[in-house]
Amino acid sequence: MIRLDGKIFTHFDFILPFLVFPIIAFSFLLINEANEILSHKQILYIIVGFFAFFIFFLLPIRKFLWLIPFFYWFCILLLLLVDLIGTTKLGAQRWLEIPFTPFTIQPSEIFKPAFLLMLAYQIKLNPPPKEGYGLKMFIKLSFFILLPFVLIKSEPDLGSALIILIVGYATLFLIGVNYKIWLGIFISLAIALPVIYESLHSYQKKRINDFLSKEPSYQVKQSIIAIGSGGLNGKSKTQATQTHFKFLPISTSDFIFAYTIERYGFFGACALLFTYLLLIMHLLSINQKLKKDFFSRTFICALVFLIFIYVGVNVSMTIGFAPVVGVPLPFFSYGGSSFVTFMVLFGIYENLLAFRFDPNYKLIRINFN
Repeated sequence: MIRLDGKIFTHFDFILPFLVFPIIAFSFLLINEANEILSHKQILYIIVGFFAFFIFFLLPIRKFLWLIPFFYWFCILLLLLVDLIGTTKLGAQRWLEIPFTPFTIQPSEIFKPAFLLMLAYQIKLNPPPKEGYGLKMFIKLSFFILLPFVLIKSEPDLGSALIILIVGYATLFLIGVNYKIWLGIFISLAIALPVIYESLHSYQKKRINDFLSKEPSYQVKQSIIAIGSGGLNGKSKTQATQTHFKFLPISTSDFIFAYTIERYGFFGACALLFTYLLLIMHLLSINQKLKKDFFSRTFICALVFLIFIYVGVNVSMTIGFAPVVGVPLPFFSYGGSSFVTFMVLFGIYENLLAFRFDPNYKLIRINFN
């Protein structure tokens, strides 16, 4: 008789679904209200996302850690191909066409799981000493962070590039790097800021100027109006005029947080942000239990920073506290790339927890009696 080995669920994190499912359900409710056609597409993305979750959860990741560098460099190759044969949408060359199909892929999204795994792999191979990493190891790890940053920035996709940069160095900061190195970096950045600004694309400079100017851009103005009109308890569907009369731009993706407040008010926004806070705190609590498992610790640290930055940047740009860079809310904004990417990341997370004591696990057991 063939049966699934029940041991694979012994260390499964069952709290995680209770934190993520409400976010997905709340998101679908809002998207369906704003645009039924998009909600039908979102159902497909959700199905694909859960399928990707179970694939990566069941993969024997710890048995094939040596494949991680190949996965990383394959994704780097895809990023290089974007510069050569990429498809342009909305003025940015960020996509690759899938041969013989009408679909495209965005390599900068596919790269994120490869990046987190590669960072964890390198730190597992060379755990940090008590005084933190020295300059030689820091330069080596920086190479794996800066290379994709440069490639993604050139698409141009400054938002995704900065997320890679911040997540990478924030993870290194938490894992442990000698303080003298950080001091040198901060001084160098302060000196180089004018040069960095001049290297930006014109539309990126405009976003920064719009952010620093006294008058916010049209998008942010409409977002703030929607937020203010929501009050404490929000409005009914028919009274949410900012969204349904199309004043609020991209209300189901980049500015879905503003639509959330217009419909459910301050209390609805607090409930959503509190759920994200619980998710982050839960992941950090799990991370504290892993002790010397540097691979899992690094991956979870990077995942926490990724969620925190996505949420922080999206909410900040919605209320005018950050430039508009097109960063979605995890599991909440409409779209397939971000949703599937985070489902893959959580599939890897559950895999690392479930099989951390038994890397040579078997998915099925065969009983001949």
